[in-house]
Amino acid sequence: MYIKALLTAAALALAAIPTPVFADKIEVGKMAPKFQITLIDGTKIRSDELRGQVVVLNFWATWCVPCRTELPTLDAYYRVQKKFGLRVFAVATEDSLPTYKLKPLFAALAIDSARRITGAYADVTAVPTNYIIGRDGRIRYAKAGAFDLDDLNTILVPLLKEPAPPPVAPAAPAGG
Repeated sequence: MYIKALLTAAALALAAIPTPVFADKIEVGKMAPKFQITLIDGTKIRSDELRGQVVVLNFWATWCVPCRTELPTLDAYYRVQKKFGLRVFAVATEDSLPTYKLKPLFAALAIDSARRITGAYADVTAVPTNYIIGRDGRIRYAKAGAFDLDDLNTILVPLLKEPAPPPVAPAAPAGG
């Protein structure tokens, strides 16, 4: 009787945890929706420019304790794996510190720090949230929760071993 009551209480507690809502367009296994990132220095990067690389979009906030643990782990991981085609973008949420206060932190990081992202990824409801896009442009991972080193190795190493897709041929001119 005690175990059944304990299991019921645990199930109710788990049901009360809010589940992050991802945009309908962001689904593991499907092509990643297009986006544009504006980096802290104002540089704009379009998702099309990242084809052939493994991309991590990490959404975090300054007030988020798991985020503050995850960010240095992601940065150290990126420093080792970038030579294999990894790109990591840390996107601070709107409710974080102002950009000018974050510049010293961003200057110390090797990962790209973004001040804005447009597209389906702009409506993240939980932090940290991570999206991973494979070399083929497909969403390979979409989940709220912080990465640790084991997670990164389990998820990213197989993706980094995949060959890059062949370049996309330019479209032929019409009427030619």
